[in-house]
Amino acid sequence: MKVLFLCTENSARSIMAEALLKHHGKGEFEVFSAGTEPYAVDPRTLAAIEHFGLKTDDLHSKHLNDVTNLHFDYVITLCDDAAKECANRVDGTHCLGWDFIDPKTRPEPHAFEKTLQELNERIKQFVQSHNKEKPASISPTTFYKALADDIRLKSLLLIAVEQEVCVCELMTALNEQSQPKVSRHLAQLKKQGILSDRKHQQWVFYSLNPTLPMWMKQTITSTVVNEPNFIENELARLNAMGDDRPTRVARCCN
Repeated sequence: MKVLFLCTENSARSIMAEALLKHHGKGEFEVFSAGTEPYAVDPRTLAAIEHFGLKTDDLHSKHLNDVTNLHFDYVITLCDDAAKECANRVDGTHCLGWDFIDPKTRPEPHAFEKTLQELNERIKQFVQSHNKEKPASISPTTFYKALADDIRLKSLLLIAVEQEVCVCELMTALNEQSQPKVSRHLAQLKKQGILSDRKHQQWVFYSLNPTLPMWMKQTITSTVVNEPNFIENELARLNAMGDDRPTRVARCCN
């Protein structure tokens, strides 16, 4: 699973986060960090990381443009400025905004060490949440049963095309008047570990679970590619919603 930490200078917070997730992730995450206006890594950042007991040999500042050719499962911005500046510049499935104060502007003593400790707690929560959301082993029987229903199959195909959709969008696309019916199918797919969700304001957006086995993802996407007419009408109804579609949070993922 690829994770990108994004900040303005990539000199402190995002570097700390990269080091911490590499440590706590124990090889489960491929971790990157970058900046929209990168600057040399602050020596106090490296000192705090080393004092924490982690190596700093492979930590260096990088420009956002260096990673725009990669797809990330999670893009995590560490300041509001980075979240605004990187709109539509990063290919990511899930975007999270963690607004941490820049340690360079904190007036108290040991600001870098305190920021590192705060990030450490958030990183541990992220790893724990990821482990909880890991689906149990999905058997081929369970997966193909999920595809056997027309609403579930078309919902998965639409989500594969759109990356994420909410219930009201699926109701329109599927021409389905019953909100509870659509919600039940989505809840079933989430319970099986096929879908993930995120909440923004009153909306819940559904996407393919990033931990879904690759062959299952390929089965879904190959159906879209090889049978485009199967959801042609549904996509047309979805696109016809125009400005009536729920507004996504300002995010750096496209």
